[in-house]
Amino acid sequence: MRLRTRILLSLIPIALMSLAVKPALADGDLHKVKHIIIVMQENHSFDNYFGALAYAPGGPYHNDGDGCRKGDHQCVDGLTCKSDKAGNLTCYNSNLDDNGSTVFAFHDSRRCVSPDLDHGWVATHQEANFDFPNNTLFQDLKNGYVRVNDLTEQHDNGVEMPTDDQTMAFYNQDELPFYYDLAQKFALSDRYFPNRSYLMAATSFGHLTTSEIFPPPGGYKPITGTIFDLLDAHNITWGDYFQDAPQGGSFRQFSIPPKPNDDAHFLPLALFLQQAAGNPAAGPLPAVSFVDPNFGIFGRKFENDEHPPTDIQRGQAYVSKVINALRNGPNWKDSILVLTYDEHGGFYDHASSPRARQEHASNPDGISPGQCADLSNPPASEQPGGGAECSISRANAEQLCPELAANPTGPYPAACANFDQLGVRVPFLAISPFSKPHYVSHTVGDHTSLLALIERAFMTSSAGDSNDDADDEDQDAAHPHLTKRDQHANTLEDLFDFDRSPSLNTAVGVALPPVTDCTP
Repeated sequence: MRLRTRILLSLIPIALMSLAVKPALADGDLHKVKHIIIVMQENHSFDNYFGALAYAPGGPYHNDGDGCRKGDHQCVDGLTCKSDKAGNLTCYNSNLDDNGSTVFAFHDSRRCVSPDLDHGWVATHQEANFDFPNNTLFQDLKNGYVRVNDLTEQHDNGVEMPTDDQTMAFYNQDELPFYYDLAQKFALSDRYFPNRSYLMAATSFGHLTTSEIFPPPGGYKPITGTIFDLLDAHNITWGDYFQDAPQGGSFRQFSIPPKPNDDAHFLPLALFLQQAAGNPAAGPLPAVSFVDPNFGIFGRKFENDEHPPTDIQRGQAYVSKVINALRNGPNWKDSILVLTYDEHGGFYDHASSPRARQEHASNPDGISPGQCADLSNPPASEQPGGGAECSISRANAEQLCPELAANPTGPYPAACANFDQLGVRVPFLAISPFSKPHYVSHTVGDHTSLLALIERAFMTSSAGDSNDDADDEDQDAAHPHLTKRDQHANTLEDLFDFDRSPSLNTAVGVALPPVTDCTP
């Protein structure tokens, strides 16, 4: 979602199907990786972008229709569809409409979705379980997408067509040729369930909405710190490369226009492109790079984050520039670039989201929804509800959990949704010489998986074997971490072969801006 309206959610349930197969393990030594680059776009679910990937003509993947066996890494758990001779898909995933009719998933060539879809804290729980939104951990039915958006965003006008409810829409290789080409050549995950705030802090420390995204002076200060703090403490080089504003500006000093005391790690995108390309005048590429799109803060003219209603092909063109700079430069040989999305943006996804791996705790850091706590004014700000700028989150928490209103800073009601569920599934591509070719990981991940990957790659002396299928109690947690979430997160190393670099010579295409830009 848009930077200034992004939801800080950590939501939703259900254990994944598992069969008695050998766990997916990393091949080789993670320490061969010298650069990790994270490119995060906005607001699309996995089914919205890659639900049709298995049906792409000439592609390497298939869909079993009822999920994928763990050991089948050419199976994509996407939409369940039937293709006719012309390649047109009839899909059977559906949602109930408010008039009692059924809306089926459908291909949509409209690249600019408007109005935006609902993806707030309350709405996302209702999209997962319309009648019992506090029970999504145990019943993640994915049955409320159409009805929620009919009520809040894309209202019915009395006469509906089958393609009016864009929450059920999906794209294919026609709208996203560059992304489909990457997905068919490199590695992807079909079990990635995220939330943007967790990429930086492994917690939202009680916050539920990015109506509070603009921080107090100097940035939010989570009690357990941020990934930026951890990188600095271990002398790991890093940069947050931006166009209009860095995502890290929520946690470190950043000003518009810039001021001398702004954090020195916030750097222009043009510098990343030069460093990735190996221009000696630009200096070396850091170990960790966060590469941010243009969020449209100064208007939509240059926005390329793929947030509705921006043309999604703008985002393809921008991401293509970033990936090609790396692929064609000297740093490609020992780099991992991850392309993923902050959250689902209100688009339908059929996959049930699992319980968070955090020692079966209700939240990763002892802070419950709407009871924000931080280091903005200790010790008072360390108490439930004492954190900076929490009023909207508190109201959202009470809307979903009315029992909380009786005692907003007291014990959090056990019957209400907490931060023990991951979010709605989104796309995740691993672009690297180490990527296993046309490989689909079914290992559960979220944004803290990227933190755990960084922590293991750059903050440990020996990577050892990574068993991404172990239980919390068995998972190797011997790496620095921020909260219980990144301590126990799967590192998704099964996507890679560090011994053979099988994708070292894989060519990467080029995506151009849309010929006809539909952005309003």
